[in-house]
Amino acid sequence: MERLAILVVLAVVIGISAGLLLPQVSVTVGRATGEYTATGSAADTLATLAVVDDRKPSSTYQRDAFGFRQYDPDGNGCDSRNDTLARDLKNVTYANAERCKVESGTLDDPYTGRTITFKRGQTTSAAVQIDHVVALNNAWKSGADSWDTKKRYEFSNDPYNLLAVDGPANVEKGDADASVWLPPNASYDCAYVARQIGVKAKYGLSVTTAEKNAMLKTLAECPGQAVPDR
Repeated sequence: MERLAILVVLAVVIGISAGLLLPQVSVTVGRATGEYTATGSAADTLATLAVVDDRKPSSTYQRDAFGFRQYDPDGNGCDSRNDTLARDLKNVTYANAERCKVESGTLDDPYTGRTITFKRGQTTSAAVQIDHVVALNNAWKSGADSWDTKKRYEFSNDPYNLLAVDGPANVEKGDADASVWLPPNASYDCAYVARQIGVKAKYGLSVTTAEKNAMLKTLAECPGQAVPDR
């Protein structure tokens, strides 16, 4: 009986050790086989980002600290949600003469590959949501906790970090980074990761080891992938 207990303990220890070592072995093997070898300005820019694991933010994340829709970077009098809808939707109609409040339109959704009809309304507006490509909470954990209010507002309302996307897909993503979530539409993964890299470089945000590896693995599938200009 005692021998059986010792064997059980050994099996548990071996199992835990394997669980810790296998991801590292997988990455090492992947690097040797070129699975993490990427080219292009996205990969080059990724190489410049600081890698910080287990960073402890200086304070608790608060979404309101970013002031989404409370800052107008282009000075056109329209909030960031409506600016993004007007940019990303086709066949746009407006609910007001100022052409700020988008009433309807059609979205070719990059995250799912679906075509979505948008109609403003209490029960319909959520079909299309505005995603922060680098999520606000991810930014907070990656350095935004130390920013002043102005920089947080600029980040949150920057068109470069905003996309109109399928609502359920945006909810599914939450505040995940590339090591946890990529768009269901795999053909958009490279462009998505390249934009995340561009945003993090623009604002001096860090990545984790797991996040960087996931980005490299994605970019290895699209040689020459560029960081988007806008």
